[in-house]
Amino acid sequence: MARPPGPLLLLLLPLRFLLHLAGAAGRPCGPAGLPRDTVLGRLGANITLTCQDEVPANTTVLWQVEKQGAAGQLAEGNTLLLRQLRYEDSGHYSCSVGSHLLRSLRLLVAEPPETPQVSCYRRSHDKDVLCEWPQQKKPSPGTRAMLWVRRRFVAENATEQRCRYFSKAQKFVCRLKVPPGTDDTKSLVVSTCVSNGAGGSAGKDKIITLSSVLRPDPPVNVTVQALEKAPQRLQVNWSYPPSWDPRFYWLRFQVRYRPEPAQTFTEVDQVMTTWLDIRDAWRGTRHVVQVRAKDEFGHGTWSEWSHQAVGTPWTDPWEFTSEMEPYSSQVPTEDGTYGVTLHPRLFEEDDANGSVMESSTHPVASPYAFLVTGGSLLLGIALFVGIVVRYRQMWWTSGQETTKPEAEGQHMLVPLSLPPPALSDTPLLPHPAPSAPGGLHTAQADYSSSGQ
Repeated sequence: MARPPGPLLLLLLPLRFLLHLAGAAGRPCGPAGLPRDTVLGRLGANITLTCQDEVPANTTVLWQVEKQGAAGQLAEGNTLLLRQLRYEDSGHYSCSVGSHLLRSLRLLVAEPPETPQVSCYRRSHDKDVLCEWPQQKKPSPGTRAMLWVRRRFVAENATEQRCRYFSKAQKFVCRLKVPPGTDDTKSLVVSTCVSNGAGGSAGKDKIITLSSVLRPDPPVNVTVQALEKAPQRLQVNWSYPPSWDPRFYWLRFQVRYRPEPAQTFTEVDQVMTTWLDIRDAWRGTRHVVQVRAKDEFGHGTWSEWSHQAVGTPWTDPWEFTSEMEPYSSQVPTEDGTYGVTLHPRLFEEDDANGSVMESSTHPVASPYAFLVTGGSLLLGIALFVGIVVRYRQMWWTSGQETTKPEAEGQHMLVPLSLPPPALSDTPLLPHPAPSAPGGLHTAQADYSSSGQ
């Protein structure tokens, strides 16, 4: 059965852990070791090389130099003075008397390195982490830059990575491999060191996470197009950067634009598409547009702004010709020929002083056409209403004159023939007495004849 650790061992374990972390964080960053026969010279300074402390009399010491594969002969004497050293002065120097070599040494022209100010970023979720820092001056030949990465609060050895210097961008760049499945939220400690023969400089440790250093590349293919018959609209289109795959993760965009006379940008946030319709553009003015991107969930930082794209809203071509009045550019002269004339508006006077009116650089629509059209329409309507009212009054007056009361102007109608005489209630003939049947016919006959 194993014995439990004693109290002293329990106290030493945390101390050992802290020392391990301190050793991992504090990497040695000193000047590179120089050989014994190497002499260090600072850039722009003067240096004197000595062949030997004592040289026999009546001897001639000759200096020679070999640098970048080429040899050359220098001045004579026990000492050699080099002024305003340059990087090209680095090389092997030797002094000799005749064919006898007295001394050989190596001159290294260098400056102490600058202190690195490291920043790290990741172009997408499936890319490696790039750490870089700029340089104010070109580093001396033989300068070495290193970077170490380790997990925070974990007792493990740091990963060492060599950095490269890019002269065109004037910065050191280090690439960190990210294994698949790495947790984006775990903290990492980044340490840097730059050293050469003139000295060494260590940067301040930087704590990062894979999600916090996410910074996409700027959008590409930004274009600005005018929309027909829309003098205040612009259509902006762009594409995802090639380093970002939209099949797995999306980006959100921010667009800023301004008319060229203005200095302040108008910004539009939370754009999830790859296009934007600007509806408040200035008429007839060229606009500058830029776009930048960020992770759709807000992780990391915004990308750099894209290259500037310019565009001008649609302009009605009739606005440029509405002001122009019809005129002849050629008029007959006294000799019968035709001479070219300028537009008559160029000779109008602006004020009492007789100053010539300057032409406007911005087309303005003339309101006279609208005034004439509107006035003619209103005049026609007023004339029509007047005619209708006049005829209505005349019709009403004539109706009042022809219409009279029923009690006036009526006359009794007189019949043209006399009225029939009134019938008497007494019969003209008395009723005949009853008689024999034979006498009935005689009576009827007599009545008929009398009636006729």
